[in-house]
Amino acid sequence: MDNIRIGFIGAGDISYLHGAAIGRLPGMEVAGLWSLDSALNEEKAKLFGCKQYDSAEELIRDPAIDVVFVLTHMETHAHYANLAMNAGKHVLVEKPTAVSMEELMSMQEAAERNNVALMPGHNYIHEDGLRRTKALIDDGRLGDVAQVYILYNIDHPEEVAKRYPGVIRQLMIHHLYILLYLVGKPTSLSAMKSVLSYKEYTEEDLAMVTMRLANGGLAHLASSFATDDHSSDAWTFLVKVLGTDGSTRFAYNDWVENKQAVVHSHTYSAYHFHIENEVRFFVDECVRKGTPPPSSITDSMTCLQLVEAIEKSIAERREIVI
Repeated sequence: MDNIRIGFIGAGDISYLHGAAIGRLPGMEVAGLWSLDSALNEEKAKLFGCKQYDSAEELIRDPAIDVVFVLTHMETHAHYANLAMNAGKHVLVEKPTAVSMEELMSMQEAAERNNVALMPGHNYIHEDGLRRTKALIDDGRLGDVAQVYILYNIDHPEEVAKRYPGVIRQLMIHHLYILLYLVGKPTSLSAMKSVLSYKEYTEEDLAMVTMRLANGGLAHLASSFATDDHSSDAWTFLVKVLGTDGSTRFAYNDWVENKQAVVHSHTYSAYHFHIENEVRFFVDECVRKGTPPPSSITDSMTCLQLVEAIEKSIAERREIVI
């Protein structure tokens, strides 16, 4: 497969990042796209220099498309991913991967039945700094992991937040698959949430979770649409691991461009690079070589299990054993 031809289902903001990544990588191209928004289709097709399709089914049936990226809202991920896999297409599906465990299982079964690659868009684990952290942990060079912090603090206007199901299901899914990748599944957790900033939107814009790790260490996860952090050591997005023999950190604010990006006050450049690493891995490793993804649909299932445990902890105001 000298040149991998990729079709996008969905043409929103995230398609720009995937399209830009593909444009920088050899041996692949954006060959076509479809979304429900005809104006977005025209805009992005012109930007990427690709074909517009009249329906998702038309794109999926086209033998000129080798791979499908499902970039729609979470509620339609399973539908489009399964359509594509049942047509023999390899699929990268954005996160959160699906609404329910049943949907995730149906996607896993479709991938196995059709012998195609399926990778959830768990993009942060393709960040070079987090890969290095993973290697240091696995090699024992940090000693026993005592503390893990994964923090997100980026203000979102109410009209943007309304697109999403709250920061637990929308944002904390990132925290959870990063935690799984670095140190594995926790054994228990305790959580709280709050609606702080909005007048009409009723989902949480602030949530915090404390988790007990299998080795007895602790993790603290925090997600917020309520505030930015412009302090000198900003916790815009931060992953910090403290071990008995060493420590690491990854922070958005180490790579900043002074221009606004959608709702973000600045462009946090690292995000673009780990989207690029994710696309490269999926095409070059999963599609071309059959390599399993570093974070799989099974991890998506575990993440959903943890989300449900977080929601149960909040509802019952107690620690939940996993």
